[in-house]
Amino acid sequence: MHLPVKARRFLREDDMTLEGKVALVAGATRGAGRGIAVELGAAGATVYVTGRTTRAQPSEYQRPETIEETAELATAAGGKGIAVQVDHLQPAAVQALVDRIRREEGRLDILVNDIWGGEKLFEWNKPVWDHNLENGLKILRLAIDTHLITAHYALPLLIERPGGLLVEVTDGTAQYNADHYRLSPFYDLAKISANRMAWAHAKDLEPHGATAVSITPGWLRSEMMLEAFKVTEENWRDATAYQPHFVISESPRFVGRAVAALAADPEKSRFNGQSLSSGGLAQVYGFTDLDGSRPDCWRYMDEVMEVGKPADATSYR
Repeated sequence: MHLPVKARRFLREDDMTLEGKVALVAGATRGAGRGIAVELGAAGATVYVTGRTTRAQPSEYQRPETIEETAELATAAGGKGIAVQVDHLQPAAVQALVDRIRREEGRLDILVNDIWGGEKLFEWNKPVWDHNLENGLKILRLAIDTHLITAHYALPLLIERPGGLLVEVTDGTAQYNADHYRLSPFYDLAKISANRMAWAHAKDLEPHGATAVSITPGWLRSEMMLEAFKVTEENWRDATAYQPHFVISESPRFVGRAVAALAADPEKSRFNGQSLSSGGLAQVYGFTDLDGSRPDCWRYMDEVMEVGKPADATSYR
């Protein structure tokens, strides 16, 4: 997404406030969800963060990140983080969550659908007949059913006040995904679906003064990605020695700042129904990643990585 200069709206720090706003980040245990929750907190929002992993009860992922930790990070950043254990495949649990938000806050201004949990289920470069069917179908339930269940219960509260924002988090812009096979029919369908869901929700939300978009980070330095490359956020560039294109990667806070800037924009409805990216919105609003750069991953993918050029992010961050 490259808007003309006249369409850009660089925000001052004072413009970024979300004081008094209430957000729900569904799927905020780690990765993009955690980065978004922290940055919404940094802007002053009250942020309900959900997931299945708590300090007392880990999920089958058996990873150290917890929703309590995410809530604490959102609070430390300047907001109010509230951790709620929720399995978003369970309609009754999601309904109870929204009832609690209504009871405690009386409003919902921002809904971020970042539920995923399919990293250990998909199989790269396998056609549908070779891919484990049970795992493939579960991927679709995690990527589609959870988002629709959450929207079903949360959007009625969000539309009670004008100006609400729904963000569907995915992998790949609609333009990129339209002509790039995402290496598995199940993964491909899962990630395309979020873009289409945002477009469809936009049609229903527009009469209520609310906005729906999809957003994708670039090559995300999630906890699992850093672990796979045997680096940390502090020394992530060491991984470029064996994966040179990792030079374009971004922290989860970058997409978090994208969502916070969009949520704070009084003219965000201009993006209703669109497929957005962290790098594209950085060009619109002027925010940076933690290192002060603005990585534009999807443009880099098209212009450098896909055409076989040597890794060089000089003009892309």
